[in-house]
Amino acid sequence: MVDKIRQSYPPSDDLKERIRFSPDTGHIWLGEQRMLLLHSEALGSMRRELIETLGVDRAKGIIMRTGYKAGVEDAKLARKLRPNASEKDQFLVGPQLHQLEGIVRVTTTQFELDIQAKKFYMELGWENSYESEVHQKAFGLSEDPVCWMEVGYASGYSSEFTGQAILFVEQACRACGHDHCIIVGKPLDEWDNAEELKQYYEANSIVDEFLDLRDEVVSLRSSLDEHDKQDDHIVGESAPFKEAIGLLEKAVQGPVTVLLLGETGVGKELFARALHRKSSRADKPFIAMNCAAIPDDLLEAELFGVEKGAYTGAHQSREGRFERANGGTLFLDEIGDMSYSAQAKLLRVLQEGELERVGGSKVISVDVRVVAATHADLLAKVEKDHFRRDLFYRLNVYPIVVPPLRDRQCDIALLADSFIAKYKAKYHKDIKGITHHAMVQLEAYQWPGNIRELENVIERGVLLCDNGGKVELKHLFAMMNIEQAPELSVDNSGQLKTVSKGVYNQFVEMFFDAQNNLFEIEETILKEAVKRSEGNLSKAARALGMTRPQLAYRLGKIDEES
Repeated sequence: MVDKIRQSYPPSDDLKERIRFSPDTGHIWLGEQRMLLLHSEALGSMRRELIETLGVDRAKGIIMRTGYKAGVEDAKLARKLRPNASEKDQFLVGPQLHQLEGIVRVTTTQFELDIQAKKFYMELGWENSYESEVHQKAFGLSEDPVCWMEVGYASGYSSEFTGQAILFVEQACRACGHDHCIIVGKPLDEWDNAEELKQYYEANSIVDEFLDLRDEVVSLRSSLDEHDKQDDHIVGESAPFKEAIGLLEKAVQGPVTVLLLGETGVGKELFARALHRKSSRADKPFIAMNCAAIPDDLLEAELFGVEKGAYTGAHQSREGRFERANGGTLFLDEIGDMSYSAQAKLLRVLQEGELERVGGSKVISVDVRVVAATHADLLAKVEKDHFRRDLFYRLNVYPIVVPPLRDRQCDIALLADSFIAKYKAKYHKDIKGITHHAMVQLEAYQWPGNIRELENVIERGVLLCDNGGKVELKHLFAMMNIEQAPELSVDNSGQLKTVSKGVYNQFVEMFFDAQNNLFEIEETILKEAVKRSEGNLSKAARALGMTRPQLAYRLGKIDEES
């Protein structure tokens, strides 16, 4: 049955409360999505240039696809914004957001929705359409409807929400001289000219064709060195990262000993592996060893090998890491923690290419490239006689500083995407990426644990994220105290109001200073919310940031105990 529901929308307070203005950081948020306030004149100017440069049909396609994408993103929010509402009230988030975003005033005149039965029909009236306004101002009256972005939005929103291809068509337009715009939406296969309609949602412009050719060339080039692009997350575009990679590339040319310097978690072992993989030793072993993880009395045996009977428990002779790495690369992590005696033997191997096993006298020749790494200040250790000066100068021939993540802000998004791809495959989950709000916080955080910490945070986010969804801020920093800049929201009268996290901290301090009873405070707040909402439990629950069933349950428990 088709409903006649002229402007019968749910209250939009729940949507207004989701809008956040953060002037200190230059963001506007709708839930977790970043939004923009743009001059309609600027969009009109861009529209005109697209039409004059590409022609009407190609410009129309680009603008409709842009609107389609915006609709898809809003549809993903709809169910989250009204989790307990009916299917139709959830769907009507779209038209209401369209109004809140300043696009157009929407009047719904006919509406049929049954997702399970795949039934959909909608007729909308549009007033104050910004698109018809800017188009008419630039080109005068049009023979054909021009609200392309808005039609694309409605199509994208409805398709994403219902899970089937829905297309809207503008049947009357203010820019054509009509009193207002009228659009109709229904499933793609119910349109007689479906093929003609859907062509505008297929990227086939001259620009797209050019980009496709460019991508094909890039793909062919990358396939030539695919071996060098294993999944090691050595990615980045920042200047400090490129400087370090540039030094690494030059070190590939010869067998020079490399010293990797940097904080814990910056990826020094990944740099060492990349150096080995790019070198002429790539087909030989890469052996890694953490000097801090092996007791001093076993360190020399691990490095240089041991002969049978050298000490209690040495029942047979065995090779050390140097012999196992012969012809290849030995990576010595945290070399600053190596014992003094082991340092002396290491210096001999570096200088002479020879070693003797523990308990043995036979000289063994080895051809090993050593890559050492440390987060410590080796020169300071030298001054305190904790590290051999001659070994320091031997290792410090070719130092490379691996920058901390806080100095690579523009690389965080690249790394995060790389880790999401890794862990969604590992946990067999369909993750659509990270919300804009969460990404902003990732880029603002200082990352004391560097890339290792980022990887752990992303792995947690993938685990906590719902299948098919995006990783949100609450998934990433569930156990971390992340300070955020004060934000502004919109109250019921349309005025801006401050929403500062500092208020919560003040409340906590007041609570403990006054030594209040937690349950009495909860009862007071819950009942006050119901009072201010005039008994409307749904509205009270939204104000408290909980669901209606959760509020009803807590109120019921209070009544039982009183």
